[in-house]
Amino acid sequence: MGKDFFTGLSRFFVNNRRDGARMLSSALIVFTIGATQLDQTWGQVVALVSMLICIYWGLAFRRLDH
Repeated sequence: MGKDFFTGLSRFFVNNRRDGARMLSSALIVFTIGATQLDQTWGQVVALVSMLICIYWGLAFRRLDH
């Protein structure tokens, strides 16, 4: 996974830091909700999917310069 991988997927993320921070914080809230329900199957699924989104959006957020 090099620089070209994240450049190609960057279209799934916004182009400014303000909106990126909003998206990332929303995904973290969804992850927290799922993490509090890890004893339920739906909580595990929500936590896993939102964790993957948080990682991807976090990496995309780091690449923004404004």
